[in-house]
Amino acid sequence: MKRGALLAVLPLVFGTATLLTQPSIPKTPPTTPIGTVQVESKGTPSKSDGDLWPSCWAGNDKLYAANGDGKGFSTDGAFADVAVSEITGTPGNLSGATTSKGDQVGQIWSGAGYNRKPTGMVCVGDTLYLAVQDLALDFNDVPAATILKSTDHGRTWTWDKSKPMFSGHVFTTIWFADFGRGGASAPDGYVYAYGLDGNWRDSFDDTVADPQSVFLARVPKADVQNRSAWKFYTGSGWSPKLADRKPVLTDTRRLYAQTYGTNASNLSVISQGGVTYLPAQKRYVYTSWTEYTFEFYESPTPWGPWKHFLSKDFGGYPWSTSKYGGYGVTIPSKFVQPDGKTMYIQANVCPCGGGGIGTSVYNFNLRKLVLTPASNAPAANLPGADNLAAPATGAVAISKSTQSGSLALLNDGLKTGSESDFDDEVKGASWWGYEWPARHKVNNVEFTSGAVSAEGGYFTGRPRVQVRRDGQWVEVGSQTVSPAYPGDASAGANTTYTITVPTQETDGVRVIGLPGGTRSYTTVSELAVRYVSQLADGGFEGTGGGKPAWLFEGTAANGVDRGLGFAHSGANNGWIRCTCTGFSDLYQSVPVVPGATYTFGSWINASANLPADVGRFGVRNGGTVLASTTFGAGTGYVHHEVTVQVPPNVHELTVYAGFNAPNKDTWIQLDDFTVS
Repeated sequence: MKRGALLAVLPLVFGTATLLTQPSIPKTPPTTPIGTVQVESKGTPSKSDGDLWPSCWAGNDKLYAANGDGKGFSTDGAFADVAVSEITGTPGNLSGATTSKGDQVGQIWSGAGYNRKPTGMVCVGDTLYLAVQDLALDFNDVPAATILKSTDHGRTWTWDKSKPMFSGHVFTTIWFADFGRGGASAPDGYVYAYGLDGNWRDSFDDTVADPQSVFLARVPKADVQNRSAWKFYTGSGWSPKLADRKPVLTDTRRLYAQTYGTNASNLSVISQGGVTYLPAQKRYVYTSWTEYTFEFYESPTPWGPWKHFLSKDFGGYPWSTSKYGGYGVTIPSKFVQPDGKTMYIQANVCPCGGGGIGTSVYNFNLRKLVLTPASNAPAANLPGADNLAAPATGAVAISKSTQSGSLALLNDGLKTGSESDFDDEVKGASWWGYEWPARHKVNNVEFTSGAVSAEGGYFTGRPRVQVRRDGQWVEVGSQTVSPAYPGDASAGANTTYTITVPTQETDGVRVIGLPGGTRSYTTVSELAVRYVSQLADGGFEGTGGGKPAWLFEGTAANGVDRGLGFAHSGANNGWIRCTCTGFSDLYQSVPVVPGATYTFGSWINASANLPADVGRFGVRNGGTVLASTTFGAGTGYVHHEVTVQVPPNVHELTVYAGFNAPNKDTWIQLDDFTVS
């Protein structure tokens, strides 16, 4: 059951229909996916009135936009349920005038209890097309929609007044792919239209089905109002039958499953938004939203495959004038900057139900969005003391949400502040981290907590490190935390915990865990990420479900004794055992600096059957042993140590410990490896 005010949602999937009336879909072109995303926490308003604001950039270089429930850009005029405006200027300096409104723009098909809402706009040269739907006054029913046409820059409109183009709640929330000025960047002679069934967003009270799939149609540019000319995507081609349509995107996620207050909850993520083509990146970006988040998807083609790449979480209500989300999220192509990365989002907050910040964003307003393409280059950074999350590295700070709206303190070099991810959600995970456009090698994360109270500010249990691979977050194995993290409020305020992991090559890293306290949130004051000369899991105490730090070669059995009382210190130790012959060892690669001198140590216990000097502890560069020491049977743990100088141009050495098996039952126990 849902609680709250106003919002929307949609899902992701790919169809497999085989009956086609058009040629099959061409192969997906090679493109570069989006690497990092930066979204401003608030917008810059304009002197206008209304919400939704689907827009298009005409051939005359002006922007045209349609609003619902407002006066448009002529704020001295009368209120209307739909209005169209002509807009000039640049972000932060916009002006415009309302060109038409109300009955001049369209008609209501569904009778009393409905009004008109604009959902999409597209410019074909200087010809404007506007999709308008019938929306129930409670925002929970969309039975009909049609498309209007203007050849005089939005002053007059024509449409088929005998019937709507779409009815029966099917494909009745429509928006168009935005191909820039007059549609100049379109790949072919078609207008591409996206549609939702049922409702324009999550219904909140489940009186109608929440949209979870996005559908796609295309129509020749000269026939946009000719319903019989429309073809619908079937999964592998195009059909004139609406019933043959298959989703291009389905996303069944639910966000904010439970809130502490009376805010809306259990929200679907597919809603009325927009699709903008970015020529410089050769990517399509779909912008959706929930009550509290912006949802971003990318694709190399209009039909997919679509991939979700960001939830920008603004937290539950109340928002503030410095941090708020919104609905009807679009990216007007006119404001995509020459670098191809910087653009602006338009979104609104309704004073009737959302945010608690009045009417400050019930107008055409823009906030900056920066989408940086990913790099496929391998990681090239060398071990050192530098913080890889310093601002100059291109790192973009990320979190589940942020109470202030800013994550600047994560890498400001100070450990005295505090940022919270309290957002009114009863949530199962909190995280703080970074993403980069390019891959980096990382193996050391320093997390410094913020303020702690009974309400939250700490992780319940042990925080873990995850890394991003191919856009997915995965757990890292063999993690150790120093000092030990207590998993409750005694973790303390402004306290630093260092998490070491095996070296990871990744374009993202985060510290994640279950938030604690009566309001389930965590805090942070600083988060540093490094690639340093260190051993991972030298004491075999590490946790995590990923690849282990220690690898094995040989024919013997091997593993980790966990809590069996055989450790030199702590609870665990490594072991090798067999009745066999040949050399077997545990080994690990360690990042090093050329020319530097390192001392490697270990504690080893050997069984009585191990002959003298057939056990070996040492360091090698590839197959070349740089230093080693031998050992035989013992009666307890013995410390072994070797010192090496790293050869020129070498950035990684291998530390190992093992033995030549004498074909008798023989074992060694290993623990507490060190490097200094």
